[in-house]
Amino acid sequence: MLKKYLTFLISIVFLTSCASQQSGPEKKTVLLVSAAVSLKDSLNEIKEQFEEENPSIEVRYNFSSTGALKRQIEQGAPVDVFFSASKDLFEQLGKKGLLNESLQMDCLGNSLVLITSKENETLKMQDLASGDIGKIAIGTPETVPAGKYAKEALVHDDLWERNKDRIVYAKDVRQVLSYVETGNVHAGIVYKTDAATSEKVNQTPIEPASYESIIYPAGVLEETEHEREAEVFFRFLQKEQSIKVFEQQGFKVLHKGDRDVE
Repeated sequence: MLKKYLTFLISIVFLTSCASQQSGPEKKTVLLVSAAVSLKDSLNEIKEQFEEENPSIEVRYNFSSTGALKRQIEQGAPVDVFFSASKDLFEQLGKKGLLNESLQMDCLGNSLVLITSKENETLKMQDLASGDIGKIAIGTPETVPAGKYAKEALVHDDLWERNKDRIVYAKDVRQVLSYVETGNVHAGIVYKTDAATSEKVNQTPIEPASYESIIYPAGVLEETEHEREAEVFFRFLQKEQSIKVFEQQGFKVLHKGDRDVE
């Protein structure tokens, strides 16, 4: 009799548990997207639209310099999608077999500008030849693509050697922007899209021919545990509403493909 009673209780608990699971909220798939910090504003806006259309997927971003993100992926970080500010670093991961060959694209283009605080006068690149200029901030060239491009532009204009002792290196492009905004440096070199987010800086375009073309590739990781969801997000980056966000932020959209991608 006791055995039958215990069996009955266990059955009730099991059925109650099942009912609770069925009536509870649907478990979401968490998608980890590692992206260059210069994409932060655009991707946060896209995240809202994406999750509204795909309520079963939650997007979590890891924003940092592309070089730092690349190292994390090489060390086994559980990343699902990588959005790089450097085609070269992106391709290095591809050569190691870490990216899905069929789910990658050159997504965006960008350009460089020379910035100063609104409290200072606007500068042009040739002004950096003057001994009156103070410190100049750029991203660390070895890990920050914007810093690499900035160094290329300075070298091209014969400004690197005369300025290298007053260069201040930053961990990412947003830190360069902050240094200029707060007056910690006289000038800085950042992406046009980052300068556009600030009302505290002047900006002057830097001749594109003085540095390598700035391309932002995106791709799905080969070892992702959420390939279907990662591909849905990857395809969403090509849809009309995402393209509109990128263009409003000042990026040049390179991959327009089918704007009605499902």
